[in-house]
Amino acid sequence: MKSGKPGVLRTVIKWVFRVILAVVCAFALLLGYLTLTEYRPEEELSVDVEGNGVKPLAEGETITVMTWNTGYGALGDNADFFMDGGTHVKTADQDRVLSNVEGILDQTLEYTPDLIFYQETDKNSGRSYHIDETELLSDGFPGYASAFATNYKVAFVPYPVPPIGSVHSGLLTLSAYEIESASRIQLPCPFSWPVRLGNLKRCLLISRIPVENGKELVAINLHLEAYDSGEGKIAQTKMLKEVLEAERAKGNYVIAGGDFNQIFSDVDMSMYPVYPGCWEPGVIETGEFGSEWSLVMDNSSPSCRSLDRPYEGEDPSSFQFYLIDGFIVSDNVSVESLETQDLGFVVSDHNPVLMKVILN
Repeated sequence: MKSGKPGVLRTVIKWVFRVILAVVCAFALLLGYLTLTEYRPEEELSVDVEGNGVKPLAEGETITVMTWNTGYGALGDNADFFMDGGTHVKTADQDRVLSNVEGILDQTLEYTPDLIFYQETDKNSGRSYHIDETELLSDGFPGYASAFATNYKVAFVPYPVPPIGSVHSGLLTLSAYEIESASRIQLPCPFSWPVRLGNLKRCLLISRIPVENGKELVAINLHLEAYDSGEGKIAQTKMLKEVLEAERAKGNYVIAGGDFNQIFSDVDMSMYPVYPGCWEPGVIETGEFGSEWSLVMDNSSPSCRSLDRPYEGEDPSSFQFYLIDGFIVSDNVSVESLETQDLGFVVSDHNPVLMKVILN
């Protein structure tokens, strides 16, 4: 009498093959879908300006500028994040996202800056429950002009488990002064297909503000590469420098601010050593920018914390901190003061940085 075991084995192998084939086909379909829907912006795009800044801008006037990476409203002191060595993907519930955004708005209103650079501000993302944070923050500043540039737009980010999902996020600039025009300048992307499909398409958001003497204040909001091997940061910094020099050559005033994901080489970082196993920022050599530019960061307080673990309840003396948020200003702009606001990372993994300048 013949045994039925070979027949059972063939059936099992057949079903295993079908499952593998189904998974491969599903993955191929997902890659095809993400490729077809990939955000491919042009090298330069005009950006809509909403609202009207009503404050006149004149030579010799003191301007308060703020930069703040908002952590898409989900990276408060309770959060860790898998890309920084933590375990979580979704790092806040909907109530906490709303609470964080409200805290960011309230704190910004307290500072009353004339010019605001926000980074990582979600417009329609699963990670922030599709809350339009750009609208919430813009609505908090009636009488300000606003411009938004997308730098992260993916229909579905399929990693890790659970996946990040849909993302639409970017840079938001608010101005008490008129923004005559705004544009999005694409920066070099260090990632190739298919890794590129789930990554940011980083950019510069350039807002042009007329000055009464006929010149322009060119306000540049930025968020440079974070998780590349280093070549992306270098290429993006080089392009930023070229844009800065072109605007200065026109006689304009230039202020660039944001999250550089790098430190400036002339800033004392001895208070914030990088511990083994933690993410390490790149370095921008300030000497390469020449005498026409001031690169400024305040080291009195850290501007960013690590997300390898939650901050709430931790001992700050053993925590990983960074200085990666700051400004670059042209030589016709005098820096009067610069201060990182130590808010304890309650509503974001970054602290806001405030700068007062005068147009010479």
